[in-house]
Amino acid sequence: MLEFTGPTTHRRGFLGRLAAGAAVLGLPGLVTPADAAAQPARSTGGASSNPEFEAWLNKMTGKHKMVFDVPEPNNGYVFAWARIFLNTTNETYGTTDADNTVAVVLRHESIPFGMKSEMWAKYRLGEHFKINDGAAPATRNGLAHANPGELPIPGMALDELVAKGVLFGICNMALTFYSGILAKDMGMQAETIKKDWVANLLPGVTVVPSGVIAVNRSQEKGCAYCFAG
Repeated sequence: MLEFTGPTTHRRGFLGRLAAGAAVLGLPGLVTPADAAAQPARSTGGASSNPEFEAWLNKMTGKHKMVFDVPEPNNGYVFAWARIFLNTTNETYGTTDADNTVAVVLRHESIPFGMKSEMWAKYRLGEHFKINDGAAPATRNGLAHANPGELPIPGMALDELVAKGVLFGICNMALTFYSGILAKDMGMQAETIKKDWVANLLPGVTVVPSGVIAVNRSQEKGCAYCFAG
C-alpha cells in the first residue's frame, strides 16, 4: 500500500516557490490588501462563464452532503473518509450511496490523485509531491483503481467512489501553477505539461476553476465542510 508523507516546506520556502512559479507562468505578483483596496471595483453578473463547473455543482442533490477539502496528500485518507461517510450515513439513517452527496476537492499538492498512473511515472509526481510507495517515491496512483487486498477499506478507490456518485473536482489553478514548476525543473513547456495532465485525468474527475471556489460553492449548495488535508 502506498505510504504518503506530508509536506516539510517552511512558509518562507513556499512563498519563494510561489513567487518563482508566478514568474515562470507570467503571472502578476502578489497583491497586498492596500493594493486591492485601491483597485476599482468590477461589476459582477449572476451568470456563470463555466457551464461544466455549474453542471458539477448541480449534481449535489443528496439528502446528506459533505465536501472534503484536500490541499495536501495527507496519506490519501480522504478516500477512506469519503467511503466511511457514505457507509456510516447509510447504516445510521437507512440511506443508500445514491441518496447522499460526497464532493472531493483536490487542490494544491493533492492534485496527483486525480491523474492516471502514467502521469506519475512520466513526471515523477511521487518525487515532486513527496508521495511515497514504501521508502521510495511512488510511480503510480495507488488509489486510482481497486486492487484486491491493497486498500484497507472496500470501495475506497477513486473508480469505485465515482461509480457510487462521489464527485471529484481538481483545481485548475494548481494544475497551472505546478505544471509551471515542473516545466522549469524538467526543461519543458508548462502548457505542454498541463495539457498532458488534463488529458490524462481519471474518469470522473472534473477540472474546477480553483479549489477554493469549488469548496465555497459546494457549501453554498448545502454541503457540510470537512478539512481532509
